[in-house]
Amino acid sequence: MTSTLPPPAAPITAEAPPAPADRRRPGPGFGTWAAAVLLGLVLVVALFGPVIAPHDPTAVVGLPSRPPSGEHWGGTDSTGMDVFSRTLAGTRIDVLIAVFSTILATALGVVVGLAVGMNESRRGPVGTLARAVSRLLDLLQAIPVVIVGLVVVSFFGTNTVTMVLAIAVILMPIQARLTRTEVLRVRGDAYLDAARQAGQHELRLIVKHVLPNSVRPALLNVSVILGISIVLTAALGFLGVGLPPPTPEWGSMIAHGAGDAAVGKWWSAAFPAAALCVTVAASSVLTNRFTLRRTGSG
Repeated sequence: MTSTLPPPAAPITAEAPPAPADRRRPGPGFGTWAAAVLLGLVLVVALFGPVIAPHDPTAVVGLPSRPPSGEHWGGTDSTGMDVFSRTLAGTRIDVLIAVFSTILATALGVVVGLAVGMNESRRGPVGTLARAVSRLLDLLQAIPVVIVGLVVVSFFGTNTVTMVLAIAVILMPIQARLTRTEVLRVRGDAYLDAARQAGQHELRLIVKHVLPNSVRPALLNVSVILGISIVLTAALGFLGVGLPPPTPEWGSMIAHGAGDAAVGKWWSAAFPAAALCVTVAASSVLTNRFTLRRTGSG
């Protein structure tokens, strides 16, 4: 009697694990590079615009309402001033007002947000004042920004300083609320209680620990505030409460050229409007790209 053994089982081979997905973030695309180049060009023009302008931006240099030509690249407006030269010179005014407004709004917003966030839950006059300031921030954000700007400018007049102050007051609540939200998250962390028990003064604790851990959202929002500042500067000029003529400023140029555009003389308003759109669009594209990279998306 013979017995047959079963054939040996085939050896089991372990399959190689799938290759991990490439998690590298994609590099900046063409749109990002184009926006960076355009924004860099705007900053160069803001620094050297009045110097490289082919004509005096505040003087009558030709016949009124002449179309673009070799002598006047952007034509002339209804008063005979060179549109291209005024657009270049206006870049410095609008960008500088926006930059200083952004810096002031961010600085004030961070200070106010820190003060409100650290004291809002306290009892007594300090807590009451902090809660009142928090409600005031809500009120300022509920009012249309242009109305707030009109009120500030009407009280203090129209010049560069008041324009910066008006726009900073309008945009400060945005930065203050971003900072306050982070302070409310950070102030309950255990390391702050440990620092207090170690005898560290409250002001030193805020400056050394709370501020560095709460200011990041406001700093990430700076480029957004810059774009809004440029639009608000032009909006106040368009409404006639900006810098007095013949100061070259995009908003007032657009308002002055709107009537000419209605009868086919488009160039007076088209050049400053294009400069405004390019600047804000480039700032917005770079802001979105930078925010996505910081948050790990995209």
